[in-house]
Amino acid sequence: MTEHDAAEAGQDVLASRLMESGALPSDWLPAYEAVPRELFVPDVMWPGRTEGVGQADAVDRGEDPDAWFRAVYSDVSLTTQWDDGRHTGINRGKVPTCSNSQPSMVFSMLTALDVPPEAKVLEVGTGTGWNAALLSERVGSHNVTSVELDPENASSARQRILHAGYRPRLVVGDGADGFPEGAPYDRVLITASVTEVPHQLVTQTRTGGVIVAPYATTYGSGAVARLTVQRDGTASGRFVGSSAFMRLRQQRRTWKHLREYLAGRPWPADGVKSSTALSPEAVGDWLPTFAIGLQTRGVFPWAERYEDGTYTLWLRDTDVTSWATVDYEPGRTEYDLYQSGLRELWSEVERAFWWWDAQGRPGFERFGLTVNTENGAHTPWLDSPDRPLLISGG
Repeated sequence: MTEHDAAEAGQDVLASRLMESGALPSDWLPAYEAVPRELFVPDVMWPGRTEGVGQADAVDRGEDPDAWFRAVYSDVSLTTQWDDGRHTGINRGKVPTCSNSQPSMVFSMLTALDVPPEAKVLEVGTGTGWNAALLSERVGSHNVTSVELDPENASSARQRILHAGYRPRLVVGDGADGFPEGAPYDRVLITASVTEVPHQLVTQTRTGGVIVAPYATTYGSGAVARLTVQRDGTASGRFVGSSAFMRLRQQRRTWKHLREYLAGRPWPADGVKSSTALSPEAVGDWLPTFAIGLQTRGVFPWAERYEDGTYTLWLRDTDVTSWATVDYEPGRTEYDLYQSGLRELWSEVERAFWWWDAQGRPGFERFGLTVNTENGAHTPWLDSPDRPLLISGG
């Protein structure tokens, strides 16, 4: 089979799977067919795992073209850069910093964007260029502006987009600032997760325009927000499903080491011991983690795992004032708990979890977000904006 045949076969198979799952609606099929994913994937990449998390070993098109095409036309993300380009070679780096996103997520977000004909679209994060080309096919290159911070990624994406036959406006710059010269936009698509929606992107979107962004809490987990800009300048809307994206580079954080919280003393330092009936396992899945993250501010978890299957769940605050640990052992109904500092972090997590449980464990789609550009407030809510969530640590 030639590479052309392999590409066509893979593209058809992936299209069928995406359409069966509902991720690829019929109105986006022409763009999918006109803009082959293979044109936007470098010769060496690291495919995401179909089960579990993380990336598999590198796949090199020159050495194994069959494996390369199988990865390209699988519904997985493809890491294309590590450590902001500092990493080279075929081994995995420390942190993935650019990827060709999972196709089902790409088209789910494009569907949420609800792009009408001839809409003016701003994309934040050009990445490999696939989204910009798909949007150009949909609304015309002259209506698409895409901003990329990383000069290397921007250069390679430009080459791929031009090779595919599209001519959108491609800008090297800080996507959080948008591109005011092209405003107002009808649609804004953010392709990296944000803990705060940059207010410039809201003000550059016309009234009634839509912003689609992967929104991540400090606690962890994330979901895609679909926000409509209101007459009063706010942007508000529901989440439309879960997401896991690399963080917008300008909003990354470096967490302090555990020793900073313990002030150099061995654990449990000054931690106050008690117990809890809430298992760390109950708060670890994506949905409850998201619900907890919406109700807490400046709290993040980390699991210290041991060979026997037990682990310690650490909670820390971003202000380096408080910490907590909960020890998980299979089969137990009570778990050892230590808390220290100005905030009782596990108590905050417990309250958030039990509130979510009392509401019937709502899914992502019942939660929403309102962004106020005047004061910078990001207010999460349940079912409607008049039911804001109570946030601890705020």
